[in-house]
Amino acid sequence: MPHPDAHDHGLPQDLQRLQQQFQQRRRLLRQLLGGGAGTLVGGGLLLSGCGGGGSADASTGSTSSGSSSSGNSSSSSGSTASCTLIPEETAGPYPGDGSNSGGSGGIANALALSGIVRSDIRASIAGASGVATGVPLQVVLELVNTNGACADLAGYAIYLWHCDAQGRYSMYSSGVTAENYLRGVQVTGSDGTASFTTIYPGCYAGRMPHIHFEVYRSASTATSWSNKLRTSQLAFPTDISSAVYASSGYGNSAANAAAISFASDNVFSDGVGTQLATLSGSVSAGYVARLQVGISV
Repeated sequence: MPHPDAHDHGLPQDLQRLQQQFQQRRRLLRQLLGGGAGTLVGGGLLLSGCGGGGSADASTGSTSSGSSSSGNSSSSSGSTASCTLIPEETAGPYPGDGSNSGGSGGIANALALSGIVRSDIRASIAGASGVATGVPLQVVLELVNTNGACADLAGYAIYLWHCDAQGRYSMYSSGVTAENYLRGVQVTGSDGTASFTTIYPGCYAGRMPHIHFEVYRSASTATSWSNKLRTSQLAFPTDISSAVYASSGYGNSAANAAAISFASDNVFSDGVGTQLATLSGSVSAGYVARLQVGISV
């Protein structure tokens, strides 16, 4: 026998029952959406969870969503949907990373110096007192993973070094072998960036103006060249270099820069598309150089 309440009450009762069922389903969907499960699109539930440009922790490789800003810029750039592996380049003869001897004999390893992890690299450290002078420059490098949706790489270490306004390298060149200025290590933040306060490098004969850097998994591994993940170089726009070298204190840099080009440079002759920094500022106020550095991890 059918249940006593199962008899037919006609079309009005059926419509009322359908409306109640519809309201119940709508409440359920609201509860799901309120918990961040997804977005209702075209009558279906579109689940969230896809994305890119988040930060990737160096030790675990896990990613988390977030925005990225470069240096002191007021605009938020984040990791782009497309990034390119930066070329592997020579560390040159003056790396100071423990791979060769310095100008005063013995292995030159700035990475072993107390205080080498620092943002301002203009002064020497660990008992040396020299200070490099020149047009102020802030270098902002954004480290991203080309093998992981261009995610920002947090917790990695970047060792950066370059010549002074006279084209000399501390620890190696005559007159500055006892100095260690213009060398330093910074750890990338949650936005993948590391920032260095330095001076615009001079131009010595045979090379375009440039800055060297090595990437390490962490500050604790940035103690010897043998642990590095990648070595590359940053290039500068020629018009900016010309403006800087017209100022005082840069010795023969103007003449040296005029005698070479990217095409004839033994490092940059194959192109500088991923190594040419974007600069803003002026000679009087100083410059900010920004570069996205793509590595595969």
